Amino acid sequence: MSSKAYGNARGQCRGPAAIRAILCGSAVVVLAAGPAFGQVEGEAQETIEEIVVTGSLISSPNAESASPIVSIGMTDLNQTGDTALINVLNQMPQFNATSGTQSGGQGTGGRVTVNLRGLGSNRNLVLLDGRRLPLADINGNVDINLVPESAVGKLEVITGGASAVYGSDAMSGVVNFLTIPYFDGIKGDIQYGDSSEGDVAQQSASVAFGTSSDDDKGHIIVSFGYTDRELLSGFNREFFNLVTPSSFLTTSTFVPSATNLPDPDAVNALFAGYGTGAVGNTVPLGFNDDGTLFAMNGAQNYLGPTTGLYAIVGGNVRMPVGRQTIIVNPVDRKTAFTKFDYEFNENFTLYGQFMYVNSNVYTESGGSLTQFGTLTTIPVTNPFVPADLQTLLATRPDATAPFTWNSRYAGLPYKGWDELYDTSQYLAGARGDLAFGDWTYDVFAAYDTTDHVQTMHHAVLKSRVQTLLNAPDGGDSICAGGFNPFGVVNNSALSDACRNYISTTAHSQEKLSQSNVQATIQGSLFELPAGDVKIAFLADQRRNTYEYTPDTSLAAQEIEAVIASAAATGKIDVTELATQIQVPLFEDLTLGAAYRYSDYSTSGGVNAYEGDLKWRPVDALLLRAGYQRAVRAPSIGELFSAAQGVQVPFGNPPGALGDPCDIRSIARTGPGGTDVRQLCLDQGIPAAVIDTYVFPTTATGGVQSGNPELDPETADTYNLGVQWTSESDSALLDGISISLDYYSIDITDVISVVPGLTTLSKCYNLDGSNPSYSVNNQFCQLLERDADGLLSLIRTPYFNLGSFKTDGVDLQFSWAPELSSFGIDSSASLFLDSYIGYANSFEIVTVPGSAAQDYNNTIAVGASHPEWKSMTTLGYRGDALSVGLRWRYLGAMDDVTSVTTPAAPLPGTSSYSTYDLFGSYELTENLQIRAGVTNFTDELSVRVSSSQNSTDTSVYNAVGRSWYLGMSFSM
Repeated sequence: MSSKAYGNARGQCRGPAAIRAILCGSAVVVLAAGPAFGQVEGEAQETIEEIVVTGSLISSPNAESASPIVSIGMTDLNQTGDTALINVLNQMPQFNATSGTQSGGQGTGGRVTVNLRGLGSNRNLVLLDGRRLPLADINGNVDINLVPESAVGKLEVITGGASAVYGSDAMSGVVNFLTIPYFDGIKGDIQYGDSSEGDVAQQSASVAFGTSSDDDKGHIIVSFGYTDRELLSGFNREFFNLVTPSSFLTTSTFVPSATNLPDPDAVNALFAGYGTGAVGNTVPLGFNDDGTLFAMNGAQNYLGPTTGLYAIVGGNVRMPVGRQTIIVNPVDRKTAFTKFDYEFNENFTLYGQFMYVNSNVYTESGGSLTQFGTLTTIPVTNPFVPADLQTLLATRPDATAPFTWNSRYAGLPYKGWDELYDTSQYLAGARGDLAFGDWTYDVFAAYDTTDHVQTMHHAVLKSRVQTLLNAPDGGDSICAGGFNPFGVVNNSALSDACRNYISTTAHSQEKLSQSNVQATIQGSLFELPAGDVKIAFLADQRRNTYEYTPDTSLAAQEIEAVIASAAATGKIDVTELATQIQVPLFEDLTLGAAYRYSDYSTSGGVNAYEGDLKWRPVDALLLRAGYQRAVRAPSIGELFSAAQGVQVPFGNPPGALGDPCDIRSIARTGPGGTDVRQLCLDQGIPAAVIDTYVFPTTATGGVQSGNPELDPETADTYNLGVQWTSESDSALLDGISISLDYYSIDITDVISVVPGLTTLSKCYNLDGSNPSYSVNNQFCQLLERDADGLLSLIRTPYFNLGSFKTDGVDLQFSWAPELSSFGIDSSASLFLDSYIGYANSFEIVTVPGSAAQDYNNTIAVGASHPEWKSMTTLGYRGDALSVGLRWRYLGAMDDVTSVTTPAAPLPGTSSYSTYDLFGSYELTENLQIRAGVTNFTDELSVRVSSSQNSTDTSVYNAVGRSWYLGMSFSM
């Protein structure tokens, strides 16, 4: 191997692979050319270019590993045509999509996280060259938008618990990004792509410079990258035309107070004058532009538009705000990366690494609403109140009381957020031989920071709105024209002076840091007949800090439609000691074990350990088995976060659960409807409205808060697998490799919040959790209602709750026969790669002692658990030309309501397939072009019944057909 090869034996971590796992905490991979996506290494492939040693349990991926591992090369990544790594990963069966092209909304930070086996984005480790990446939030997540793609040469995925080797958090596995090898010269890559509609262009460019010292003892790489992606909104796709029918209208709405209702006869008389039927005194009333009123529920006397952002849905006036949804968030990312090493002598090599990422993600959630916190009200003295409404207000028991309204601020641009991340990581270390035997050492120190500045544009200030509404002249003396919210025309005709008066730009800031010092030694203990017994020892010290400073207006709940988040700080220190051993029992039978002790400043000491067995009875066959005890200590956010506002979407009944007390909800219309009605009364819904109660929108507020009494989670993981690689010269068997792996992961003491939808289902006995319909039920105690009975808050604190348990099978088939095997005079070859994931179960015990519920083969937004998921690639690879077809398949799934509300489940999803075409051509040895069409059959999104936005854009393609063209060069 050339000494210039990245990670040569002396230049990285030396010694047997099982020991290198402790030394570097990463994985040994084989870089191989070829277009097969999601390839399990060790199978028949093209010529191996060089071996990268960054330390692992395994000496080379899948063919020798005691744990299943999948590797993806940069060629494979390029051939997906997507500049977003998460969209590449979410295609793989091991991953359950939690976020994708729509990488955030409602000010969620624009973060993109990975989710192995559906067990949560903070239960896997995301590494760069086997070392921890900077954290992106208070809950310990890594935003893979921060990965410097220009420096990535390969990535690998290890599934199953890996805490003993990699450290706490590796409950479900590890995603390890490997940087490009050392080289001499210049390498570059350019790619441009767009949808077939020409409305979501994405482009990327990178360049890397490499050089070595004259004596070949020193090497350095410097790389720069740039990625830009356009915004795509629901306006651009017909699928979203009727998504999320909200009752927050730009006409504005009078919301009757259950304790101060207008006279029903007066209401019915008014509408009789309009020529319509009776509507009752509890129905929200909207405002036509001519000053007359209309009934939102029933659409009586509605004179407004019914196209574009307005529609009659189920006989009710609604705004299909899905058109305001961002399908693809725009991203602007710049990266810089450098690494170096210099070998002074065999006992001392100095190495270092620096990474900088500047990433700006824009998120948006449509027009601001009069929602959450203390609501604004309109006094009866407001000069803009229409005469017909004044007539009804005067019939109330308290005729002078101000009234509640809801609206969408049509006179202001959509509220949006710029999520600006500045991330830096500094690393320096030394490695070399020790003075005795084959023992070596490696020590490094790393420090990283992430500064996240969140800028909210067009934030509506409640107090300023209230001031205008209270003003005797409607606010005209404060800003030109004042604020008239009644009717589409009036609400939209806000002067520049009033826009500036009631809105602001709000800034919040997160600061995270991570320091890490690690030292390892490894070598041989003694020799057995089958080989040396190897052992390694590791010591590690790590500190994570967090500080969040919200905008003062946001912290005071001064901003409309955004829930307050309080300031928060936190710190965690951890000291770890680990050892790993590899014992060759026989020539073809190896036993491995590892142990790690981690002492956390917050939760004390935890133990992780593992054992594995590899047996190769014949050269072509590898049998493997392993057991892992993994641990995860609670994060800063789970321990210390102050009350943080969240939005809890539950949709509009009957198409979604909604507020179970809503007369349209399945809770009220189902078998337990009478009991639910009484429970709603016991919770405070006034008797005057209980039989007409309708929740006015599709979401309510929630509050999450930390819990310093949390205990660590523990997981037991088992894997059992077989790997067979054909050694036959037969044309049919040439180049065949098959692996079959069974996994089982059981996590107890799960740290989690009870999801808002789960709380509602359990409180109202939709899954059997409250058979007595008691208002004192533990889940009902997490709900709050206001004086009018409206569901105003769902508390979601962190607890050590129940358990997760999942098991399934992964199958990988690879066939790469050379055409010469069929008697064809050619050096070209075919390739067929298929990765099939089958999930047998995904059981959740929400709270200790409750029954397990199997969510396998169900879908909810951000929580899909498909039973079947596969990806198959078929193609041709010649000396210069390579072409291929990729088929991605997702099985049909039941809606999550089949578990949460089994008495009245919503329709599930059908199976879903997309097809990609790709190809590349080497014009010269140093110049390659590539092109492809993604989703060339233009498959549309699939409706997810329980989704507030009617689909999940991280699971189903909402963009449609797209294409890309790229070029790679070197000199």
